[in-house]
Amino acid sequence: MRLLIIGAMGGQIGAASQIAVARGAKVSQADDIESGLGALRKGQGADVVMIDTALDIASLTSALSSERISVPVVACGVGDDAQAAVKAIRSGAQEYIPLPPDSDLIAAVLEAVAEDTNRIIHGDPAMEKALKLARQVAKSSASILIVGESGTGKELMAQLIHQRSPRSNAPFIAVNCAAIPENLLESELFGYEKGAFTGAVSRRIGKFEEADGGTLLLDEISEMDLRLQAKLLRAIQEKEIDRIGGKKPVPVDVRILATSNQNLERLVADGNFREDLYFRLNVVTVTIPRLADRPGDIEPLASHFVEKYAEANGLDPLTLAPEVLESLKSHAWPGNVRELENTIHRGVLLSEDGLIGPDAIQIQTANMSPAGAAGGINLVGRTVADVEKDLIIDTLDHCLGNRTHAAKILGISIRTLRNKLRQYNDNGIAVPMPNEGIQRPSA
Repeated sequence: MRLLIIGAMGGQIGAASQIAVARGAKVSQADDIESGLGALRKGQGADVVMIDTALDIASLTSALSSERISVPVVACGVGDDAQAAVKAIRSGAQEYIPLPPDSDLIAAVLEAVAEDTNRIIHGDPAMEKALKLARQVAKSSASILIVGESGTGKELMAQLIHQRSPRSNAPFIAVNCAAIPENLLESELFGYEKGAFTGAVSRRIGKFEEADGGTLLLDEISEMDLRLQAKLLRAIQEKEIDRIGGKKPVPVDVRILATSNQNLERLVADGNFREDLYFRLNVVTVTIPRLADRPGDIEPLASHFVEKYAEANGLDPLTLAPEVLESLKSHAWPGNVRELENTIHRGVLLSEDGLIGPDAIQIQTANMSPAGAAGGINLVGRTVADVEKDLIIDTLDHCLGNRTHAAKILGISIRTLRNKLRQYNDNGIAVPMPNEGIQRPSA
């Protein structure tokens, strides 16, 4: 495990580092957030970031998100300060560790955070079948294509394959091809030299080099432009990349995993995806069933999310009412596990007296009458734009403001969603911000 420690941590940094090293971690340290981000930008990488609560954790997690650097954050503070712990979690940290450090606690938290990124909660035979295949092929060096609808857990499956592979101690780097603007994806993958274009003030290592020796996940690869597909194919075949503005190739050793929620064979037939790249990636295909086809996963997933979000919001343990659990099991879940997670997250926030009851769970179905449900709206006389606006806003509200989740449930690109939201903001329409929903007046 690679651990990056940011901050002084009240003079306890030496002890924390020694504990982590003794448990097999490779530790690096930065005095402040900008130095820590600089190390990550240079491709030094980290599996976990540990940060002092005296620093601005929210600015770190925001910067990681905006720069598409995927790494879990653990907060540390001197003393057992409950308020500091809650604030840290709400700022984006996954865990809080009190200092002075306890050897067993630090080891347990780091291990739990690292494992949580690739732990797949399941209880259905259909999911077990997919996991069995993934475990079987993980030990090979072959490229693997992971397919399934949005929200089924394709990236988690990729992380599991990496952890079960001979490259498990090397970096796992994920690139979301759908979320990164087309003109930036090339530099994100291959990096660039100083002066390569306006704004390139220093060399930036690309994801291929950052993943050297490990695994590179190309998430939603079907969104990649054909021109860039050709450059990707060459990099995979030749095992070398060209930085933008570079003068010579850079050798790389990466295992490629790719995901798609589209039918790539159809895209190849339509001329929208390179056939040679498809065959290069599709040595083995792991198919993840949609949540409706693995109903045995719903109860264990719901219980997991209840525990996760109760703890993240500083709440005592919560219970799902029996009628709520039955409602969850009977729902079709078009947004798959991601929709279930958002539904439970909202239910945790609206729970009362330790119970998540029917009023706290807002499942949008054709038979529901609340705002945003199809059965409760008379569409006659309304414009398409008006109906579209309500659908987008209500879906975003349901996802607690998460743009990526909402776009995938709506079946549109994140770029299209952002353009729509910008238009709504310009027109003075309230738009849910990340980690919050619109507070609607009761009927």
